[in-house]
Amino acid sequence: MTPSPTETAGSRDFVKQSSLYQEFLAEREEILKHKWIESERLGYDIGFERALLDWIRKHRDSWRAARRAQLATGATPPVEAKK
Repeated sequence: MTPSPTETAGSRDFVKQSSLYQEFLAEREEILKHKWIESERLGYDIGFERALLDWIRKHRDSWRAARRAQLATGATPPVEAKK
């Protein structure tokens, strides 16, 4: 049985509002920033996979700690603009 279009849209909205998805989007944005900075520094596109692995190794722990602290103080992280 296939879900109706309204069920599918409702599921999508639920997922987009979930904290897990919001965390994924925030982390992805940081990885893309890191990719841009490192690519500019090196003079060529380093690719997403290399940027991901480098960011995880160098920045993920401190980024997560800062994000947790920010959320604990009640400050809301910036919401990404819809494109």
